[in-house]
Amino acid sequence: MPTARFVATGRVQGVFFRASTRDQALALGMAGHAENRPDGSVEVLASGSASALDALQRWLRQGPPMAVVEAVSREDLPEQALRGFRIG
Repeated sequence: MPTARFVATGRVQGVFFRASTRDQALALGMAGHAENRPDGSVEVLASGSASALDALQRWLRQGPPMAVVEAVSREDLPEQALRGFRIG
């Protein structure tokens, strides 16, 4: 499955960003993880269809209601066979 790494910056920790990302990714049929990074950003590794990756990227730009997303970067990676979606 196509895979991408996203990094969201702004007020994205402590606002249910990771849990909401997991819910959105699972609704899109994706696998991967969402993890807080020491610099205050959130990293999302996701594997799914190309259209699901694009939809997740659009959602990450807004995030959940309490988030203030400043930017989302995307790095397309080699295909990976991920299972489930975990929060780290």
